[in-house]
Amino acid sequence: MPGFRKAVKWYMVQVPGSVLDKFKLLKELGFDGVELDSPGPLTVEEVLKAKDETGLEVPGVVDSVHWNKRLSDPNPDVRAEGLEALKTAMKFSKDIGGTSVLLVPGRVTADATYEQAFERSVAEIKKVTGLADEMGIDILIENVWNDFLVAPQQMADFIDACESSRVGSYFDIGNTVRYSPPAEWVPILGKRIKKLDIKDYKKVAEGESLGKGFAAKLLEGDSDFPKVMAELKKVGFTSGWGTAEIPGGDREWLTDVAARMDKIFAS
Repeated sequence: MPGFRKAVKWYMVQVPGSVLDKFKLLKELGFDGVELDSPGPLTVEEVLKAKDETGLEVPGVVDSVHWNKRLSDPNPDVRAEGLEALKTAMKFSKDIGGTSVLLVPGRVTADATYEQAFERSVAEIKKVTGLADEMGIDILIENVWNDFLVAPQQMADFIDACESSRVGSYFDIGNTVRYSPPAEWVPILGKRIKKLDIKDYKKVAEGESLGKGFAAKLLEGDSDFPKVMAELKKVGFTSGWGTAEIPGGDREWLTDVAARMDKIFAS
């Protein structure tokens, strides 16, 4: 679809050089943007300088501590630290011209049942939805392998429970394959989908490591991108950001990623 814009995660740019050098390379290879991490080492000033000199955009940031400072943690102090990190990420995204923060709100563990993870993380997110409105920053929930929100209706219910139009889905296509076909998620999530993570996954044989499936290159797994794109079109998602979240590499690798993303968006 011609309206899509392609980006990569910052960690994928595995070439030497400054922030500006890496922005220049991505622009040269045909990418429209790059998604950064926050809290993190990059400064607003160097990011803005790189944006101004290259025209490459930063559509948003990934909350860099959401796995360790879980909003679902039973310790209220840890949840508070996680919430402060989310606020930091929101401000950084706004300051560099982004529109979103990708968030993993929690996980089911020995110290957090599904119900507890749901209730705790929704309560924390609600504390910053007003700030999200003021900043114009979306808080987008990614579907991941955290034993939480692993079915499309679960994700839809969670987003709706946050009671804010600023909370939506950062739909990771490849991450769903383990549980159910990604195309089946799209009609259920519908308008909640705000951005896409572009990733593939190849189902593994019984007894093999599940993580091995992520070694599949884009278009070589079981994600059925043409079917996903057809379903996205049906729900009106015909333009917006798609960001690769796969292993990174050098210029040659990134060139191949860009070409594969173009094929996905055109399917």
